[in-house]
Amino acid sequence: MGVLSPDPQMTVQAPSATAWPAQIGKYAVRARLGEGATSEVFLAWDEFHQREVAIKRVRRGAAEDTPEGHFQQHFFAAEAALVGRLQHPNVVQIHDAVDDGDAPYLVMEYVNGTTLRRFCRADALLSLEQVVEIGFKCAMALGYVYRQGLIHRDVKPANILATLRHDQVVDVKISDFGSVMNLQSERTQVFRVGSLAYMSPEQLDGDVLDARADIYALAGVLYHLIAGRPPFDATQQAALMHQIYHAAPASLQLLRDGVPPKLDRLIARALSKRREDRYPDWDSFAQDLSALVANGDVPRGPLQAVLDSERFNLLRALEFFSGFGDVELWEVVHRAHWQRCPFGHALYRQGQEGNTFHIIAQGQVEVYRGGQRVAQLGAGTSVGEMAYLAPNPELRIHSADVIVSEPATTISFTPQMLERLSLGTRRLFDAAFIRVLVRRLHAAHEALAHPRRIL
Repeated sequence: MGVLSPDPQMTVQAPSATAWPAQIGKYAVRARLGEGATSEVFLAWDEFHQREVAIKRVRRGAAEDTPEGHFQQHFFAAEAALVGRLQHPNVVQIHDAVDDGDAPYLVMEYVNGTTLRRFCRADALLSLEQVVEIGFKCAMALGYVYRQGLIHRDVKPANILATLRHDQVVDVKISDFGSVMNLQSERTQVFRVGSLAYMSPEQLDGDVLDARADIYALAGVLYHLIAGRPPFDATQQAALMHQIYHAAPASLQLLRDGVPPKLDRLIARALSKRREDRYPDWDSFAQDLSALVANGDVPRGPLQAVLDSERFNLLRALEFFSGFGDVELWEVVHRAHWQRCPFGHALYRQGQEGNTFHIIAQGQVEVYRGGQRVAQLGAGTSVGEMAYLAPNPELRIHSADVIVSEPATTISFTPQMLERLSLGTRRLFDAAFIRVLVRRLHAAHEALAHPRRIL
């Protein structure tokens, strides 16, 4: 089995002479976050980068020449090989690995939150909308991991960290890559690792694996979050294994009121015994999850005006963002200002000063000058970029009224927002701006050269 992840539900221990070391390597230890059979996790301070980090340290003596120590060494090496490699907003980053004698340690991104274990109890279940949103983000993250040639093999509630706002899950991160299978590595890899309750039949067999093993495990996690119990449950390991091989999980509609048939069928398909009957890849699984809310099969709750899964898929479909990869799109999802605009709402008024530009993700707007409509713009177009790019305040005065003519979803940016983006994402914005401006210049040239054709 994989090493236990730190569980922020645990009460942070009060300091004492033996509670924790004052220093691990160059990191000042602030608290103990949790512990497992062979490792302990500390909150520490990285002075060089001025940030909090989580340090997972193998217990002294646990890496000795014993069967358990052998596996612990393998798990440490598996995660150490991923230092700096996984750069995704829904994956915990591994910053460093130090093979420090008999107590090697990993330095990881610190996530201030809880694990999904908290929401697996019948008295603490999340709304169906939140579960679907969690599923979409995890699927997109694990799809990214798989494209790096990795299969996690231990997807479970304790290995998914959640950040909360007003007791609502607003984001998740996949953690603990000790059991990961690296499809590109020539190292000998350990089979039959993972957590039995979420393990697919082929993983239990020690068979060759692909993405569908992790799809099965994530479906098991979502089942647990919906029903308050895992798909299969038994006190004896042999009985649990028999269920995984031969039993069908109970319908979610029988375990929780309000579960729509499409959600029940989606989870059941992903939990199929035969991997050929599951979703073939992460993208198809993620898209079916997001469609549940977008199509109204899972009722939209009061979470937020525009869900993150909806935002991501809207961006993916827009020409402006055609050059952006998944990681950059997630950055835009979280940095941009999103809003739903009703009919008649004014994005801009003539004579107003501003430096915000909008991209129309859904709906339609109309542009008026002097009371006359001069343009009608739909999804994928942008407005206000000239005022946004203007070098001085005099040029930031809007010369037209821009009014919503069909209920619209807009994505807006200011220069300050773009400054907070990574350098790579800002470069993609620059390229997109150039494409927009070239089209605008071409249209202006055509209007001058062929006024009859344009009119």
